[in-house]
Amino acid sequence: MNKSHKETISIRFISTAFMVLAIAIFKPFGLEVWQWQAYIHLLCIFALGLISCFITEIILRYILRMPRSYDRGVSYIIGRNLRFQLINTPLVALLICLYRHFAMSSLVESNQLSPSNYLETLAIIAFLSFAIGLYWRFKFRSRYLAAELEETRQLNEQLKKTQNALVKGDAPQEASDTQVLLSGTTNESVSLNITDLLYIEAVGNYVKVCHLRDGQVQTDMLRATMKQTEETLQDYPMIVRCHRAFLVNLRQVEQVISHAGSTQLLIKHCHESLPVSRSNMAQVRAAILHERTSIREYE
Repeated sequence: MNKSHKETISIRFISTAFMVLAIAIFKPFGLEVWQWQAYIHLLCIFALGLISCFITEIILRYILRMPRSYDRGVSYIIGRNLRFQLINTPLVALLICLYRHFAMSSLVESNQLSPSNYLETLAIIAFLSFAIGLYWRFKFRSRYLAAELEETRQLNEQLKKTQNALVKGDAPQEASDTQVLLSGTTNESVSLNITDLLYIEAVGNYVKVCHLRDGQVQTDMLRATMKQTEETLQDYPMIVRCHRAFLVNLRQVEQVISHAGSTQLLIKHCHESLPVSRSNMAQVRAAILHERTSIREYE
């Protein structure tokens, strides 16, 4: 068992113990009438909490294909933890609600299974889950920030190597002279060299195409959807969606900036910063690494 697995087990154990401790203090579900037997019920609830964590890990790993990994970036870890809570919270509530019905309803009639009991249990577990999540987020904040800074450093290093290779000509040129035609639902269109594209932004029912023309930054507006534009550019791996409102040409990214939990891409020539959403961070990271790998293979 490696260190990360041991840490995961420890986190689940402590989280479940915190939940049971809170239940022991506030005594919901009529626990006060059980006297010494209440400790047995608390022990069983603790076991149900651990079982729920185990089931949730299986769902994430084998059904959602999200293994626990520190190598996929901070956004992946945070997203996985959020999904864990969203799955585990209602599952724990269901198991406890069933336990209330089969083991705790003989002395407390209100513990019998019903929609209202499930919602009551869910509300209690959701509150505790939120509190536990805040605790771990605060505890690991410094680790996450350090990981974000290291991830940003590595991405900037890869970008720099890619840009140096492009300057030296040590890169495949088949896409560099490609002309692409972007059009919308009207007769307007924009023809440009794919390497001159800086970024594309969704603006209402239009897209703003920011690109170079004779060395100068120029913007054109097309009546089109971001999805249509993305499909037109799908054959160019250097063009990637970094945010629901932005497509960016990674070969025109000067620097990746990480600040206060947010990530931005600094664009050459126009020096604008584009936001990177957490849901798109993994895609941007993979595209930067893919660009560098393609150039390394060419070399």
